[in-house]
Amino acid sequence: MIRLAGIDAPELDQPYGQKAKWMLVRLCKDLVVEARFDGADHYDRTLAVCFLPDGRDLSAEMVKCGMALDWPKFSGGRYRALEPPGIRQRLWRVDARQKGRFPPPPRD
Repeated sequence: MIRLAGIDAPELDQPYGQKAKWMLVRLCKDLVVEARFDGADHYDRTLAVCFLPDGRDLSAEMVKCGMALDWPKFSGGRYRALEPPGIRQRLWRVDARQKGRFPPPPRD
């Protein structure tokens, strides 16, 4: 399993978690995705910046469509300008986790 580097999406059991999952499926279904490995997270999960065949950054696409937030701690703010207005209020649990006000996601 690869985790998309630089972004944070809702967990499957959180509001919008299933929608985020299916958006990711729609974006890359039946396509060959290029993964440029970017190390591992604190749970030792593989991180990568992933690209669709047309060159689009998959993390950027997830943020643009409102299914993930930029995580500046890990992205350096690379995706923040792509966040739709009001998305941090809608994905409030993800935002709270980034600010240390919500427990981290469970280990895979």
